[in-house]
Amino acid sequence: MAAKTNNKGLMYKGKPLTRKGDMLYYGNSEEKYIITMKVQDYKTVNNLKIATKISIELQLNDPSLRGREKVVKKAEREGLYRALDIGTIWLDDALGS
Repeated sequence: MAAKTNNKGLMYKGKPLTRKGDMLYYGNSEEKYIITMKVQDYKTVNNLKIATKISIELQLNDPSLRGREKVVKKAEREGLYRALDIGTIWLDDALGS
């Protein structure tokens, strides 16, 4: 499924996908869980930076928790597609979707 934009911003498989610097956030901020992805490494192809190594975390979306207390699962993947693939699976399973 391709990403699309609308008045809510960038969406991927029906959930918001937000980027701030090297961090990507996937999921609804009102739900119990969210996926965070951090770009660890890039390569340059035709003067364009491509993410090659990404760390993924399934986190509890609870502001009262700090850092590692939020992390439920974590992994690393090569490329954004593989990171989003595992992230969507984890998030759907955690939310019971």
